[in-house]
Amino acid sequence: GELDIVHTNSVPQAARNCVRPVHWNEADALMKGHVPTATLVKAVLNKEYGLRTGKVLSHVAVFDVPAFERLIIVTDAAMNIAPDLEQKVQIVNNAVSVARSIGIERPKVAALAAVETVNPAMPATVDAAALAMMQKRGQIEHCLLDGPLALDNAVSMTAAKHKRIESEVAGQADILLVPDIESGNMLYKSLVYFAKAKVGAVIAGAKAPIVLTSRADSAESKLYSLALAICSAAK
Repeated sequence: GELDIVHTNSVPQAARNCVRPVHWNEADALMKGHVPTATLVKAVLNKEYGLRTGKVLSHVAVFDVPAFERLIIVTDAAMNIAPDLEQKVQIVNNAVSVARSIGIERPKVAALAAVETVNPAMPATVDAAALAMMQKRGQIEHCLLDGPLALDNAVSMTAAKHKRIESEVAGQADILLVPDIESGNMLYKSLVYFAKAKVGAVIAGAKAPIVLTSRADSAESKLYSLALAICSAAK
C-alpha cells in the first residue's frame, strides 16, 4: 500500500501531525516511534485535536506464554499508577473490549491480590471483591469477573482446587487485573524475561488504539502490538 512521509520541523509537531489524522478518522491507530512518550501523550490529550473520549486510558498487554494453553491479558502495567475502584472498572472495560476484538467473546477476569480472601488491611482485596459484586449485578458487562484471587489460583485449576475455590473464573482467567503499576510491571517483565512470552500491547480507552513502544521492545513485539491495535480498531 501507499506510505505517506510527512516532513516536520520539531518533535512536538511530529506528534501533532500523527494524532490529527486519527482524530479526523483518516487513520485507524496511532503508533509511537522515536518520540518521547510524554510528548505523544500530550498530543493525545489535546482538547482540540486529541483522542480523548472521557474514558480512562489504560495499558492492555496480550501474552502468548510457551506451554500455556491460552492467551493471557494483563492490565494495567504501564499507565495508571494506583487506580481507585472507579478507574479499575474502566480498566476492566478496556481490557474486555480488547479481548473481544481478538475473539474472546466473554473473557474471564481475575482481580488479583496477594490472597483470595477479603482483608480490610489489604485494599486490593476489598476493591477486587467490589468489582466481582459489580459484575454480578450487571454494572460490568460482557465478562465474568471474580476476586480477590491470587495469581496461582487465577491461572491454575490445580491451585484453585487445592484452595477449594469454587468459581467460574478461578484457574481459567483470560484477563489478569493487577492492583497497581508496580505489580503489573513486574508481572509483565517476568512473563517476558523469565517465561519468554511473546507480547503485544496497546493503550485502550482513547478514540483509537495507541501503540506505545519501548526502546527495549523487540521488532517482533512491535509487530504484535501493531497487529493487536489493528484488531482493536476493527472491533
